[in-house]
Amino acid sequence: MKIAFTTKEPTWDSMMEARFGRAEYVVLYDEESGDITIHNNADIAAQEHGAGPKMAQAMADLKADVIITGNGPGENAHAVLSKMGTTIFVGAGEISVSDAYKAYQENRLEKF
Repeated sequence: MKIAFTTKEPTWDSMMEARFGRAEYVVLYDEESGDITIHNNADIAAQEHGAGPKMAQAMADLKADVIITGNGPGENAHAVLSKMGTTIFVGAGEISVSDAYKAYQENRLEKF
């Protein structure tokens, strides 16, 4: 399973970004292989309009099965992600990626 984290920095120890479409980076963790991949999202984050749906498309391109973020996507992005069958968990704003993963494993995040 591939888990995407919306983050402020490109590391496993970085802080989570609460805003789904405005995250500077996506840290993608493959639970099967243990691989961590970093996606620079600065181009999308800097856009005035439509960042959420573009981020949702980026998640599709990354083949994320699960997204962990702070506040969750907006209505348009959520519609795209729902069609893809992606599961979204919220409540991980302002903690580290590693802490967000632990919260996910312990079922302490809210399903969006």
